[in-house]
Amino acid sequence: MPSPLQGPTLSASSYAEDTPSSSSFEPARSQLTPDSDESDDESFFSQTTQPTPVTPHLPKLDTDFGGDAEEADRSSNDLRRDASDEYDRSDDSRRDSKGARPKNGLATSYTAAEERQVVKKFDRRLVLFLALLYLLSFLDRSNIGNAKIAGLAEDLRLSSSQYEWVLTAFYITYILFEWMTLMYRLVPSHIYISICVFSWGLVASFQSLVTSFWLLVVLRALLGIAEAAFGPGVPFYLSLFYRREELAFRTGLFISAAPLATSFASSLAWLIVKLSSNGPIAPWRTLFLVEGFPSVLVAVIAWIVIPDSPGRARFLTPRERKVAKLRLGESKGERRASKRAGFNWSEVGRTLSDPKSYLTAFMFFSCNVAFSSMPVFLPTIIKDTGYSSVASQALSAPPYLLAFVVVLLTASLSDRHRTRSSYLIAHAVVSSVAYLAIAATSYFHSHMPSSVHTFIRYICIYPAVCGFFSAITLIITWSMDNRAAKEGKGTGIAILNIIGQCGPLVGTRLYPESDGPWYVHGMAACSFFMMAVAVMAFVLRLVLQRENRKSEKTDEEMEMVEGEGQGLMSADADARSTERFTYII
Repeated sequence: MPSPLQGPTLSASSYAEDTPSSSSFEPARSQLTPDSDESDDESFFSQTTQPTPVTPHLPKLDTDFGGDAEEADRSSNDLRRDASDEYDRSDDSRRDSKGARPKNGLATSYTAAEERQVVKKFDRRLVLFLALLYLLSFLDRSNIGNAKIAGLAEDLRLSSSQYEWVLTAFYITYILFEWMTLMYRLVPSHIYISICVFSWGLVASFQSLVTSFWLLVVLRALLGIAEAAFGPGVPFYLSLFYRREELAFRTGLFISAAPLATSFASSLAWLIVKLSSNGPIAPWRTLFLVEGFPSVLVAVIAWIVIPDSPGRARFLTPRERKVAKLRLGESKGERRASKRAGFNWSEVGRTLSDPKSYLTAFMFFSCNVAFSSMPVFLPTIIKDTGYSSVASQALSAPPYLLAFVVVLLTASLSDRHRTRSSYLIAHAVVSSVAYLAIAATSYFHSHMPSSVHTFIRYICIYPAVCGFFSAITLIITWSMDNRAAKEGKGTGIAILNIIGQCGPLVGTRLYPESDGPWYVHGMAACSFFMMAVAVMAFVLRLVLQRENRKSEKTDEEMEMVEGEGQGLMSADADARSTERFTYII
């Protein structure tokens, strides 16, 4: 049988430059070959054929080492070994009898520096851009509170009840269209997200043209549909790019855009009201237009920037795209196996029947009561303490700026220590106590000087806001952490939002004008719901700890049985122990 891959004699310089021989052996090209299911712009790097999985035989090389045969043989052997190693590292070029890739090849390894570079690019180019989109969406959602004290209620003759219905209309459609988060799995993400951004920008801009209560209700309902299609599914979308121990900080970056948007909205509203108070159109109409139309323009950028998957990120090199998939354990073979298996409906059923899914969802519901009410009512609450409309816009910003910093710090520490419940419980308790202090101060205001109770009520807004924004971030992340399969994550997010987004239906009705200027009932209700978040988080912590102990005990028993039969722990038992799913507490 002839020796494989016989070729002509090569010089050392020509081989060092990776000049291809007459065979199809091209290690450098194979090393960067992306998978066949990647985007068309990567097809330049694809190979149409794969070389036969054999080690190349290289003849002795012509050298000019002064006739030193031993040195020449050693150099020839080194080059032969280097060529073999390079060949082994080519992607998908060698497989064992079961089709597995070699463990020591490029297909299953990458350096820590390469991984850091990939994560850094995702942080800068993807997460920050998604945070910008969420900032725009939350800006268009919450600026109704700034518009109210800028003249909206007077011009449209809105009663307190009608204003509450304007707020509620948004959340009714926001809840009813939560199912649209499934579109992230059906429509390419860059198309889907761009359509969402364009839609809410257009609707938000049209609010500047309303002339009646009912027209405003219709537009707020349409705004709810557009934003429901985008925001709730983003944490699931991010889970396709990050490991679960990295997810809290990235979700925090995304969610922190909400307090930043609220702060920005207050500052921008103050500037718009000040500059357009004597303008040709009402300040609140200018507010809707200036804050809404930028989303229409950004939608074009979203079409270009948003990747559909880690392997289709245009801002990554071919090698980085490969690392982005490998670090998540997403090899070509695994994806093909997943496609053959189809959609895992059993995982959907397990998630639907799991009490932990509903415990997390009711935590989200309780936290959303405060999360939805404070941003839209805070300017009114501050104005009712005696400040002017312009001053109320300005004083609404600082609490949200602090919340932005606290959310990022909390998410970073939570990822670093791989724990969610401790930070979640702490923030929920602090927020509950702050709301209770506001309610108590308002109830006993007659026994305090005016300057004292006004100062206490305003200062306590800071820990209250920081608490519920941080809690929202951790709840969303925690629900994603503890589902291994994508179907389970998607189902968990659906349950979380369908139940959790009912919270705003309560929150938007906690501060009627008849309770002003003290709003004791609304503050007390928020205190109760935030304490409920802390209690449920503690219960979930105990449940997950018990599940982890049970799983560890089962693994130990299996290892003991197999060890007794074989005298030592089997490789299969070791693999099961390594792959055992551990809940993040």
